[in-house]
Amino acid sequence: MATERLVVVGGDAAGMSAASQARRLRGPADLEIVAFERSHFTSYSACGIPYWIGGAVPARDELIARTPEEHRARDIDLRMRTEVVELDLAGQRVRSRDLESGAEEWTGFDRLVLATGARPVRPPLPGIDTAGVHGVQTLADGQALLDTLDTLESPAPPADAPARRAVVVGAGYIGVEMAEALVGRGYEVTVLHRGEQPMATLDPDMGGLVHSAMNAMGIRTVAGAEVTKILGGSEGRVRAVATADGTEYPADVVVLGIGVEPRTELARAAGLPLGDSGGLLTDLSMRVRGQANVWAGGDCVEVLDLVAGRTRHIPLGTHANKHGQVIGSGVGGGYATFPGVVGTAVSKVCDLEIARTGLREKDALAVGLRFVTATIRSTNTAGYYPGAAEMTVKMLAERRTGRLLGVQIVGGAGSAKRVDIAAVALTAGMTVEQVASLDLGYAPPFSPVWDPVLVAARKAVSAVRAAGV
Repeated sequence: MATERLVVVGGDAAGMSAASQARRLRGPADLEIVAFERSHFTSYSACGIPYWIGGAVPARDELIARTPEEHRARDIDLRMRTEVVELDLAGQRVRSRDLESGAEEWTGFDRLVLATGARPVRPPLPGIDTAGVHGVQTLADGQALLDTLDTLESPAPPADAPARRAVVVGAGYIGVEMAEALVGRGYEVTVLHRGEQPMATLDPDMGGLVHSAMNAMGIRTVAGAEVTKILGGSEGRVRAVATADGTEYPADVVVLGIGVEPRTELARAAGLPLGDSGGLLTDLSMRVRGQANVWAGGDCVEVLDLVAGRTRHIPLGTHANKHGQVIGSGVGGGYATFPGVVGTAVSKVCDLEIARTGLREKDALAVGLRFVTATIRSTNTAGYYPGAAEMTVKMLAERRTGRLLGVQIVGGAGSAKRVDIAAVALTAGMTVEQVASLDLGYAPPFSPVWDPVLVAARKAVSAVRAAGV
């Protein structure tokens, strides 16, 4: 039997997970694997970048799960600093460009995996390219930011010197995590965001809790702030961020945390199907719809939201690694599926933990669901146990059936991972009445005798009954 060739476009989580799984199932005599990666790094944790910047992770290389050399030792022909610039699906080949030499070549494939990831949203603002303005999507981005911070902090300032100033644009997961990192390094931090509250992945009432907590930590958060330009100083470095109301926020460094969008220009040019957010559309095996020998995974795809019943772009490393495993199994002759997600995510800013899963109120309204809400305040441990911290849980339930629709949690240590209870319940299609009866573990150091998730479920049951049909 002739050797087949698998070509992988993108050398991070989804792409190299797919290549590695395919290699486990098929040896090099049966399957040749060629992978292209445009950057200097492969198989790394982008989610860990804020903690590296903040010093919790001491070294960049600790974020790298597998080096190019390790991949090559597994008979994967990994070509770094090489960008695929064209897909020829009819001819079953890709055109790549060596970013160091500029040389181009065509490489044929029998099977193709697209794992091109996502790019940070970088609006075309005046001054956006000023020195000292940074994104934090890749390890190279993180290194560039760290180099800037090291320059600002060397030599060490006198103890009575004013704090250096940082402005973070955007208050989503990356924004709040970078605010924490910069506060930890001694910066005076201002977070500018366009929304009503920070953390637009939460409902505004829960985002308000995040806002209050961040302000109490000394992080200034400014809602409804539309950034219009970034101002440079006499030395060509950033000095301030200007907003539409004419306010200027002084800055020695600016971090962009506005979000990301799927990197699918190659797929679009090749005529592959894209969803509303621009992500590739696949079937349950992560095969691109309408294609027999093309798969896609990671931050460049849309996935099925099991609660809303529609596809969404949810760029998370957890999903990307699962996509890669599914793809590699399919390419390698096995069988696996990725059924969808419920939209679970957790984060923290200093001592505050933030979690959500399922639908927000506006998500439920967008898909035509009638719902009730229940919000409770409790503690993460028994109230009398030393160190008990406040915790707020909000729950959404379908009005007629009582089906759980979503949960949001904001609180102290031990709060965020409770969202996993709700994620399992959502995946199983449980009602809030069923959730309220769950047999959860209890001991005073871990929970009140009624866990906050159960208390919220009980209140949601009452709300469903009171609402009637």
